[in-house]
Amino acid sequence: MRQIYLVIIVLITCVSCNNKADNTIEGTWKMIYAETKQGDSIQIKELSNTDFIKVINASHFAFINQDYGNSENFYSGGGIYTYQDNKYVEILNFTSVELIRGHKFPFTAIIRGDTLTQTGIEEVKAAGMKREIIEKYIRIK
Repeated sequence: MRQIYLVIIVLITCVSCNNKADNTIEGTWKMIYAETKQGDSIQIKELSNTDFIKVINASHFAFINQDYGNSENFYSGGGIYTYQDNKYVEILNFTSVELIRGHKFPFTAIIRGDTLTQTGIEEVKAAGMKREIIEKYIRIK
């Protein structure tokens, strides 16, 4: 009987460790939905011919957009981030758009299972940018 309890405790510990690892923001994420609201316009990102990947490690993030079959819409960026209590702030250190380089973008990031939902307002007055985003990603292994 004692051995059964020990096995149950080990299994519960392993399951809780696995769930904890799955709830971390660190990982590789593939965008499955993106909506941008700017003024009275709403744009849904067409993803059938594009891969948009976000990689987040312990200290940095990077994103890459690559259209299938051409390089015209390739773009990427990255930098450092903070994440605590669903508050996710990206500091964009690496980008070809100088007006947004070094800017902090605060978001709410919620992880449920293998899905990351990121929402917030991207605003940079110097670049004339103010838009609300809703992005959904799935974790890829």
